[in-house]
Amino acid sequence: MIVLGFDTSTPASAIGLRLPDGATLHARDDPARGERPGHATRLLPLAAGLLAQAGLRFADVDRIAVGVGPGTFTGLRIGVASARGLAQALQADLVGVSSPQALAVAAASGEAVAPRGVLAVIDARRGEAFAAAYTAGDEPTVEHDSPVPRELVPPRALAPAEFGEILEAVKANGDSVMGWVAVGSGAMLYRDALHALGISVPADDSPLHRVNGEAICALAASGVAQAIDTVLPDYRRRPDAELALEHAAASGGADT
Repeated sequence: MIVLGFDTSTPASAIGLRLPDGATLHARDDPARGERPGHATRLLPLAAGLLAQAGLRFADVDRIAVGVGPGTFTGLRIGVASARGLAQALQADLVGVSSPQALAVAAASGEAVAPRGVLAVIDARRGEAFAAAYTAGDEPTVEHDSPVPRELVPPRALAPAEFGEILEAVKANGDSVMGWVAVGSGAMLYRDALHALGISVPADDSPLHRVNGEAICALAASGVAQAIDTVLPDYRRRPDAELALEHAAASGGADT
């Protein structure tokens, strides 16, 4: 099975192409500081480049996989809409996977880290982060020996001072919180708060902080992906624009 996967939950556009033998090609576009994400213009060219590198065409793709978040609102809308349109045009399967779970894949299986558990922490702005807890699972991905990270606590939007709630939930389930590592844009941003909880955070230049297309494809091939009728953006909270409109309406009502 040939899987084309991408993730737009963060400012980066991450693309992966999984081949029938399990090998995966991947590419990404990381906007420079201050630049707008290039999801709308970079996704398809990056995908086309990977297909050309493998000597394949879009028509050869069997399954489209997309990270459904949580993450940036605009990015998720673009990613999911692109996945839906591409899958329909190609008559390919469409699946969605958790972006934090994809972030946890490399950290959960990396020999350099080898943690007992992983906190996937994605910057949510507004002084919060989307945080979820995972541990190495016991079910290997298709054609791979690497286990799929098992979710202990689902993603939730938290302020740094509330990160301890995740650990309390993990302990309530009977799991240990010793020897954990946190990865992701939120982990870099709120490093001090995580260190105060005894959680290690890799250096900012570590690839473990980036959602990658290879992990999206691996999860899509593992059987944990969502069915086509449930592939929707996982916002986890209301968009900024919606809250601003509600606030404006309330303010206008108060003035009258």
